[in-house]
Amino acid sequence: MKAEILSIGTELLLGQIENTNSAYIAGQLPLLGLDLYWMTTVGDNRVRLLEVLKRAWERSDVIITTGGLGPTQGDITREVVAEFLGEKMEVMPALAEAIKTFFTSRGLQMPENNMKQAMVIPSAKPMLNPLGTAPGWWVERENKVMVILPGPPHEMQLMWDKEVSPRLRARIGEVIFSRTLKTFGLGESRMDEILSPYLGSANPTLATYAKADGVQIRITAKGVERRVAVEMVARREAEIRALLGEYVWGVDNDTIGDVVGRLLITRGLTLATMESYTCGGLAEALSVAAGSSQYFLGGIVVNSDAARSAFGVAVSPASCQAEGGSNLAEEMAAVVRLKLSADIGVGIAGAVQCGDRHADNVYISIDNGESRRSFVRNYPSYLRLAKQRAVYAALFELRRFLS
Repeated sequence: MKAEILSIGTELLLGQIENTNSAYIAGQLPLLGLDLYWMTTVGDNRVRLLEVLKRAWERSDVIITTGGLGPTQGDITREVVAEFLGEKMEVMPALAEAIKTFFTSRGLQMPENNMKQAMVIPSAKPMLNPLGTAPGWWVERENKVMVILPGPPHEMQLMWDKEVSPRLRARIGEVIFSRTLKTFGLGESRMDEILSPYLGSANPTLATYAKADGVQIRITAKGVERRVAVEMVARREAEIRALLGEYVWGVDNDTIGDVVGRLLITRGLTLATMESYTCGGLAEALSVAAGSSQYFLGGIVVNSDAARSAFGVAVSPASCQAEGGSNLAEEMAAVVRLKLSADIGVGIAGAVQCGDRHADNVYISIDNGESRRSFVRNYPSYLRLAKQRAVYAALFELRRFLS
């Protein structure tokens, strides 16, 4: 089945907001066995929206729209869809009551123009929006499906998970199961070479995606029942893990911070960090992980030789080049471990601190008082991205240190 996404909103065309809805839906469609062929962005213009709706209806089986369901005069998606389908909208009493309750439960008076959000065409089944006042529509006509969703991402994603995905899955009939393996340390081209024997497989399928925290591998299988699809994915996962070994650090919704946190909790160890180059990025990644209060004792950010000296770091070269950078990261890891009475200390140093320029090398050291692991990474990229990659590198090496 061919799917198409229509993103509606002039603000998208002006670059005022990022179109995250299309990216989210595009990532969900393969899990349902739907092929996404087209994505279109159109402004809040009746003529142009009618044009793209007509084109989508002619060539696609499933059409998903986001945006334009608000209460203002500029929100025209309902009206244009009704016009395109040749149907008349009427207020649905149950929806009207739900919208009124949304306001009264918050001690607010409902503006009269919100009542347009309770209007529905005869062929549309309304989909409730727990987080807002804009219900969605599910329309089935001529063996096609049109899904009308609101624009705010948190509203759209919840409605997709609770309302849209189950309906599409039931309509398709086949059971689709997917699992994502998360890796770090191998580039996308190298990964493509290693996995080349499996990339042409029709069932299960394999796809790779380069992300900030490494290359992700999505395995998707179709089966007559869930058990069959799960078994197919499990067999392929085992084969891939045999090829990639320790480069696989997590699955599905895992974050590398969560994975490291679970290892620390399992081993009953505590951790502290001292950072200059990454300016607290490693501490943030650890502190937001589940159960972090059990293992993360704290992070220290030092952005000058004077600040390092205040914490007892003896090594303070003017620039972190060659061996000096490694020595500095090692000194930082050892000092923060002792200062915060942690089992493990991590130090990160680089030639650039919290400025805007790019540093050639990043130095990372992990110290537990008995052994030490130090390494250097080079990130020829924008400073913000280089810092992010350095944080992921530190977490990945920490995972290896703990394994």
